[in-house]
Amino acid sequence: MPSLLKGVGFITGAASGIGKATAQCFAKHGVRKLALGDLNIKALEDTATELKNTYPGLEVLALELNTASEKSVEDSISTTVKKLHRIDYAVNNAGIAGAAWKSAESDLAGWQKTVDVNLTGVWLCSRAEIRAMLHQEPLEANNPRLNRGIIINVASMYGKIATNAAVGNVSYTATKHGVVGMTKADAITYCREGIRINAMCPGYVATPLLENAGVGMQGEIERTPVKRLALMEEIGDSIVYMASPLSSFMYGAAMVVDGGYTIQ
Repeated sequence: MPSLLKGVGFITGAASGIGKATAQCFAKHGVRKLALGDLNIKALEDTATELKNTYPGLEVLALELNTASEKSVEDSISTTVKKLHRIDYAVNNAGIAGAAWKSAESDLAGWQKTVDVNLTGVWLCSRAEIRAMLHQEPLEANNPRLNRGIIINVASMYGKIATNAAVGNVSYTATKHGVVGMTKADAITYCREGIRINAMCPGYVATPLLENAGVGMQGEIERTPVKRLALMEEIGDSIVYMASPLSSFMYGAAMVVDGGYTIQ
């Protein structure tokens, strides 16, 4: 059976969590060259080693990346294209929960940091990836299902709905709505250039951060119809679908994978 994916993947926030799971899923489904970016270079190098041990022949480029820095983003994309020759699947996953909570309790510094990482950082990465993809040929000529490049911006179910009053976190919600809006605008602009852009909107996922979040998170799990957190690989596999030809007519979508949370 042919692999779902081929070509080169680029993933931010790849040292752990959804980013690491996505890298594993990309490798499982056929990607043989991966550029992985993260601020935590030691953890990223451990991830790279683990991937190469699991998938012999996989080429992994580990990049120390601060997505809130224009120079760091531009350097990472430039290095990836120079060493791996192209970027076929870009997953802009790096993000933070944010220090700001309800607006009246927030400060400007906390708000700005969340915006810098979750919105400006995603835009900086997407902009650099678009520029690189515009200069490369499609993976396969005359096949509309294999694009010049695919970008998946990781937002959140809170890019589609508001957090409830108990959760709060206006800065996180605002930035994730911004990612969805940016994705839709760029998808319309670049679809005829052979670049396909969509957003992934996960619900609550079993990352170490959420699994240790305590009683408050248990209440949110109970609000989810399936009564559990998503496995990280469930989100990774969903991103594989969005990157693959199986979703080739999907442009500017914000695909929600949340265990039914938002449809209650």
